[in-house]
Amino acid sequence: MISLQAIIRKGINNATNQFDRLGNVANNLANFNTNGYKSVRFDQMLKEDGYLNTALRTDYKQGSIRITSSPYDVAINGVGFIPVVSPSGEVAYTRDGAFKQGKDGYLVTSDDWLVGEGIKIPTNCYKFQIKPDGEVIAYDSATSGPRKLGTIPLVRFANPEGLEQRDMNKLVPTEESGDAILVKDHDCIAQNNLENSNVNIYDNVGEMLRLNASMLASMRMMKVVDDMYNKAINIRE
Repeated sequence: MISLQAIIRKGINNATNQFDRLGNVANNLANFNTNGYKSVRFDQMLKEDGYLNTALRTDYKQGSIRITSSPYDVAINGVGFIPVVSPSGEVAYTRDGAFKQGKDGYLVTSDDWLVGEGIKIPTNCYKFQIKPDGEVIAYDSATSGPRKLGTIPLVRFANPEGLEQRDMNKLVPTEESGDAILVKDHDCIAQNNLENSNVNIYDNVGEMLRLNASMLASMRMMKVVDDMYNKAINIRE
């Protein structure tokens, strides 16, 4: 026989999980226009005791790629991440290739993290090119030959779902993800392109509406149980 206290405990547990799930759906929608953002899903399983067991999963399916007007922009066409280094030396990984030329001429992220080990692009060069393998070359004039400036590295992880998300669309490895593995001889880098998020806005809006209705139903049920509990206390008195 299930007591009223047990029903309330399970109701609170389920409502809390639904609220967390709603928060993740809202985060997906908020990052719909974030370059390279990967959608997060909230898997739930109902255990034999009536409590919900939850797990947070990241969908690393590639987003669509769009052409841009900036030669500093790059998209990863395939699996992998670009390592970036903060001004304090912290290393993280990203698929957001909205890069720019920093104050010292180096290729940096939108928040001034160094791309790779440092690729300095001459301000007065005729043009520069980023090849599909990540090699960056510059031309000093229209008639001069190419000059190699560096290479944008590409790395992969044995278990990318184990990566920990940080601010500004960056990720850091954990024991679950394993260490970064440098990829050689690839053709995954696309200059003048950016990867869109892989968020399906229609699925997420529908999920938000369903969760909102589910939470309202849970709150009503808990209110009914609470009223029953109060009546039972009054009868005893």
